[in-house]
Amino acid sequence: MARRVLHNTSNHPNNFAFALLSLSLALLCLLSAPAASAQLSRTHYAGVCPNVESIVRGAVQKKIQQTFVTIPATIRLFFHDCFVQGCDASVMVASTGSNRAEKDHPDNLSLAGDGFDTVIKAKQAVDAVAGCRNKVSCADILALATRDVIALSGGPSYPVELGRLDGLSSTAGSVNGRLPQPNFRLAQLNSLFAANGLSQSDMIALSAAHSVGFSHCGKFANRIYNFSRGSQVDPTLNRAYATQLQQMCPRNVDPRIAINMDPITPNTFDNTYFKNLQQGKGLFTSDQILYTDLKSRPTVDAWAGNSVAFQQAFITAITKLGRVGVKTGRGGNIRTDCGVLGR
Repeated sequence: MARRVLHNTSNHPNNFAFALLSLSLALLCLLSAPAASAQLSRTHYAGVCPNVESIVRGAVQKKIQQTFVTIPATIRLFFHDCFVQGCDASVMVASTGSNRAEKDHPDNLSLAGDGFDTVIKAKQAVDAVAGCRNKVSCADILALATRDVIALSGGPSYPVELGRLDGLSSTAGSVNGRLPQPNFRLAQLNSLFAANGLSQSDMIALSAAHSVGFSHCGKFANRIYNFSRGSQVDPTLNRAYATQLQQMCPRNVDPRIAINMDPITPNTFDNTYFKNLQQGKGLFTSDQILYTDLKSRPTVDAWAGNSVAFQQAFITAITKLGRVGVKTGRGGNIRTDCGVLGR
């Protein structure tokens, strides 16, 4: 139904100094990139704001009662945040007269406001508790809210690692080339996800978030109108489904019109996404390619027939996603206002 809405130095005279320098550089590398994720902990707020998870969950539940869009909007917000400068809530920051922030990049303009509002409302609920005020980052609240919307829509619940700080910068330019596009092929998807430490299996599992997503017609119009000289419709698209899409998204349709990405169980986070791909009902090229490409098809087939295996893979993938580019120490802070840097 239509809906609006990542040379040999053994004889060198200064061999000892060289070796010492090499060791220092190696230790520096070890203490940099991996250190941030190593500092994350499931009990990070236990001594400061022990009820943070239940507080966030309560706010998320209230928001979902207001609109189902809360679910896909929050998941997509988390993904877009983590793939650009890491999971640091930089996508939440509002532009100013002197800085055009991430959220105003063309690839982020379709992020639904309900995702932002979910984090804002949860942050307000957390800060309303005296002991928690200004102690919990927007980045961690977004990570928790994402877990909650997934679980509350039928997906798996999973422990969330905490301890992220909020980023100190947010620029539209940093988004360029960092987010997957609807027309991406398998190699492009794998390359982008690998750049964020995610495997092909992780990528396929995370793609199933489209099980509860929605899309504006313009994002897939090329598949149902003038696809190629030989075919108006993408031949990998189920014919009946293509007709349905044309009916919901006629030419010159109102650009505000959006449709469900999963035509079967649009309000449930489940493995029907993979069953749809088997039937040619992947909305984007980047969805359907997971089945049409023989290198990824076995995974799609496996998870279409085994919900438990899919959920386990998804938990692994989203946990890894939550570790991407985490800010700790002097690399970030805790914003009092998620939309304003340094506050």
